[in-house]
Formats: sequence, C-alpha cells, structure tokens
Amino acid sequence: MKQFLILAAFLCLPLSIFSQVDQIVGQWKTVDDKTGDNFSIVEIYCGTNGLYYGKIAKMLVGSQGLVCDKCVDDDHNKPLEGLVIIRDMKAIDGELREGRVLDPESGKFYYGKIYIKEGRLVLRGSLDKKGFFGRNQTWVRAN
Repeated sequence: MKQFLILAAFLCLPLSIFSQVDQIVGQWKTVDDKTGDNFSIVEIYCGTNGLYYGKIAKMLVGSQGLVCDKCVDDDHNKPLEGLVIIRDMKAIDGELREGRVLDPESGKFYYGKIYIKEGRLVLRGSLDKKGFFGRNQTWVRAN
C-alpha cells in the first residue's frame, strides 16, 4: 500500500507543475512602475512550438496608437498593440524561464522569468541569466 501511495504521488507531481504554468496562460493587466496605473493587457499563450509568448493585446492608458520607436529590426515602429514582448519562454518547474522580455520603452531585451505568487503574476526581467541584476513587475489577472 505504501508503494502505491508513493507511486501515485510521483505521478501527480508533473500534473501539478503543468497546472501552475496553466495559471500563467491568459490575460494580465500590467502596471506602470512610475504611476501605478494599469498600462496594458498582455495575453500570454503557448505557441505551436511548445514555447510561451506574450503580446500586448490592448493599451489601457491613453496610449493607443503608440509605436515601438526605440525597438530595432522587425519591431521598429510596430504598434504597441499586438507587439510580442515575451518570447521563447520554456515551462520549467511550474515557471516560464529561459526566454526574453522586451521593454517597449527602451527597445531592449532582458532575460525573463515568470511565475505566480499569491494569485498574481510576477515577471522578472534581468541583465543576467541567473536573475541577480534586474527587477520585478507584478501583474494582476484581467477579467
């Protein structure tokens, strides 16, 4: 009986990890660090390649029609609405990691990590892969 319980617990572990990632998928309200206002709604989704992405689905604060003028390459002067700002994230241990996050204000990419804490999404953007040099943003679920 004890072996059965251990086996059942082992088999359920991967399911709980996937359910944590499933909580990340969906729409989230971003918060402007400077003003504290809701800035946009970002939709996080799984691509056909199994990696996770996030695009700005809607601008909320008087900035409809803005473009990413500081972005480079294909993103240069693209409208912010529809812009993919979270790219190539992998689901690892219930988090999204090893991808990149675009800051549309600066046009720069950062290493990214996304997880759920107390019902809110935490996005960590950092200069280094380990996440030592960076900052967090906390987003709330959009209704």
